[in-house]
Amino acid sequence: MAKKKESNKEKAAKAIAKLWGGIEDEQFDLLLEHIELKKFKKGELIYQNEQQPTEAMCLLTGKVKIFKDGISGKNQIIRVIKPLEFFGFRAYFADEIYKTAAMSLDNCVVASFPIAVLMKLLQKSFNIGHYFIKYLSIEIGKSDDRTVNLTQKHIRARLAEALLFLLDSYGLAKDDSTLDCSLSREDLANIANMTTSNCIRTLSAFVSEGLIETNVRKIKILNEEELKKIADMG
Repeated sequence: MAKKKESNKEKAAKAIAKLWGGIEDEQFDLLLEHIELKKFKKGELIYQNEQQPTEAMCLLTGKVKIFKDGISGKNQIIRVIKPLEFFGFRAYFADEIYKTAAMSLDNCVVASFPIAVLMKLLQKSFNIGHYFIKYLSIEIGKSDDRTVNLTQKHIRARLAEALLFLLDSYGLAKDDSTLDCSLSREDLANIANMTTSNCIRTLSAFVSEGLIETNVRKIKILNEEELKKIADMG
């Protein structure tokens, strides 16, 4: 059992090192020494709002949502995390406490290690620094786009945008048409910045128009191009 655990840690460290574009043996050994693998069940909090960030986290398997409490306790999903993405580090770089929370959307495994270790690695590796600068730059661009889309587009466009966002984030299941994620209507409504009732009505309209099919929490994309047109029209 101990050997298997160590083997899994080494695989995770190698995957992270590859994600960074490669690191020196000394840096890899430091990462491997401190990396831990943590399992979270569906619906379990990974970190909470107003906590102090102490760990760098990389999702290995499963799906995670980053969300923020809004007005009247309504949660707003800020982004969704897919495997081999880092999360939860921005607050540390900004010298802040967490302003969001992270929750597993299904059973997942997270590789974590102290942020102090990440800072040591950053000081010695251009590749790691470049990775995080690029990652944050891309996320800022996406955030700017979503701010405009979620505040200025009509309901149909926002929901179409949300479905395309999930398609881009998680891809399709083995049938090549069903979104590879399982979300409640409330979560989907939060992503699209609408009420749950409006989300349900608009989903039903998309079904009647032959754009999608729904089966409980699963959504099958039947006409991606038309969804893109609706999203672009605003």
